[in-house]
Amino acid sequence: MFARGRDLRLPTPDEAPPGRPAPAYEIPERHAVLGTPLQGPRPQGLEVGDFALGCFWGAERRFWQTAGVWTTVTGFQGGFTPNPVDDEIRTGLTGHAETVRVVFDPAKVSYYDLLKLFWESHDPTQGFRQGNDVGTHVRSVLFTHSPGQAAAAEASRDTYQKALSLSGHGRITTEVLPADEHPFYPARAYHQQYLDRNPSGYCGLGGTGVKLSAPSETNGERSRPTGNAPAED
Repeated sequence: MFARGRDLRLPTPDEAPPGRPAPAYEIPERHAVLGTPLQGPRPQGLEVGDFALGCFWGAERRFWQTAGVWTTVTGFQGGFTPNPVDDEIRTGLTGHAETVRVVFDPAKVSYYDLLKLFWESHDPTQGFRQGNDVGTHVRSVLFTHSPGQAAAAEASRDTYQKALSLSGHGRITTEVLPADEHPFYPARAYHQQYLDRNPSGYCGLGGTGVKLSAPSETNGERSRPTGNAPAED
């Protein structure tokens, strides 16, 4: 989606644009497909997961089509510039990754199910690229909202690495980072539910064809809550 004309490396904080104290644009109030609020309030008991797996247009559609997902929001996460805008992100200097924020009902879809969708929907071994999309903004990252999510993310990464290695693929480059240390900035309206307005629009997602196996019944990862902070009323 975005191009960059510099060496493929993450910027330092000193290289990042200063950004701004408030968002430079407004986003829609409600999800164009699901009809739910993009930024809350949300029902009690829902949880949040943040997934970066390449161009967020196609990634968001994968998640909003998943039963148990209450809303999805495209945005930018993992960088240094507060309230970034597209022109800044295109330079590669903000350090952000294109991310989909997923609000879900853990009684209907587990975090592990969403991790399975994440791993199988892209190639997590490509570093600063995803197919034809090149840049740090399309890198693979899981931003976790609790110790339970972090443990599940890391366990699934280890499990998926074994499956990838058996299939002849390389090492996973996916980062697992705490969401509370990496603010999420919603993208402008143009990027929200883009493929709903443009069903035949660009989608750069492409998985490896390797499946993530289900966790064992003994570890309880499919049913155990991941411990997010209470949802807004």
